[in-house]
Amino acid sequence: MDDLTSLEQEINAPDATRRLRALQRLIEAEGPKGADRPPYGVNLHCHTIYSYNGYGHSPSSLAWLAHREGWYALGTVDFDVLDAVDETLAACRIASLRGCAGLETRAFYRAGAEIEFNSPGEPGVLYYIGVGFTSSQPPGAARDALEDMRQRAAARNREMVERINAYLDPVAIDYARDVLPLTPAGNATERHILIAYDIAARRSFPKRADLVSFWAKKLEMPREAVEQFLGDVPFPHDAIRSRLMKRGGVGYAQPEEGTFPPLEAVQEAILACGAIPSYPFLDGTSPGEERLRDLLERLIPMGMGALTAIPDRNWNIANPQERERKVAKWHEMMALAREFDVPVLVGTEMNRHGQRLLDDFSAEALRPYYDEFIRAADWVYGHTLLQRAWGIGFSSAWARDVLPNRSERNAFYARVGRCTAPGVEIAHHISPHIVEGGPKEILRALDKLS
Repeated sequence: MDDLTSLEQEINAPDATRRLRALQRLIEAEGPKGADRPPYGVNLHCHTIYSYNGYGHSPSSLAWLAHREGWYALGTVDFDVLDAVDETLAACRIASLRGCAGLETRAFYRAGAEIEFNSPGEPGVLYYIGVGFTSSQPPGAARDALEDMRQRAAARNREMVERINAYLDPVAIDYARDVLPLTPAGNATERHILIAYDIAARRSFPKRADLVSFWAKKLEMPREAVEQFLGDVPFPHDAIRSRLMKRGGVGYAQPEEGTFPPLEAVQEAILACGAIPSYPFLDGTSPGEERLRDLLERLIPMGMGALTAIPDRNWNIANPQERERKVAKWHEMMALAREFDVPVLVGTEMNRHGQRLLDDFSAEALRPYYDEFIRAADWVYGHTLLQRAWGIGFSSAWARDVLPNRSERNAFYARVGRCTAPGVEIAHHISPHIVEGGPKEILRALDKLS
């Protein structure tokens, strides 16, 4: 085995320190890249092993992927935890990438309790995101709220496992014994649970014919269909997830107001960490997203500073009628983002194998907005740099005081991100005296680095 292959395996080692060390050695072994093509493309919404990545990527291996492929910017996000933040930012510095890190969760929006937004079939429930975190350790003001998110998610998982165990008898799993070891930091998702059930079923039915018969009966599917999706190794199969865990499945429980934390509490926790709340746009077809303008008018005054989108599910659709409808909704969303001057952060998720590693920015639906996606990457990177160095990110009291106009504030952070080369430690170049001089002095100092 050559050194490069060995290092690429080490980049997914169990320990983050080892992963970062392997990334550093990979970058050093590569040597100067010379006059390669300019960086292209952004993926600012990659889940990692700290929740679930369909390709098994750690933050360090995502940075290596982005570096090899020549991406302009990389952002990670995980469900309910900040575990990946420190590694993501360190890996992006090593790999000379514009980087950011975030958190995704679900919240209950009391003002829209009867309305479906971006969580299908679940009125009042919002997927919600924080972007631009600078530490895996939340400050005291946010620690309890974030721990509450983690504990609520674990409780929902345990209750789901109990319901599924009863249905799948004689196949059963123990959450602590069978699921948690599949995660690096104890933050299990539905896909980890699916893998645990696949392992348990194979243990109970070592003969493939018996295994196929078991799943065909429990999923109420033809044997031929099970044969088609059931591979030779445990995998988080969407067919099993759909029948057992999604709405209408035996493991599913319709959420109520107390199932998820209030949106206001989630918002406050994100802001207390110095990060930026972001609404994840689904596809514009739900009753709540049909009235996206009204939603933005409510959320922006609360502190929401960005939209997050997964473009592929808005245009890459086989059915032509559905595609036409969703592409139209996509353009409506982008028009509103322009009108409200809200950056749109795009990515592919990677929390399911088969999802793109990078969006097709040459697609007709995306091509007109490419420069805006790059500007959004600059914006969140500029925020991350200044928040990490001096606590003066986009949501800070300093920013609201010196740049009360949100459009001017957006322009400032985008310019900071654009003119600061990836990997530069901004604190070495921006002194407290320069910060006191305000945005113009900061930009003047950064321009000298360009």
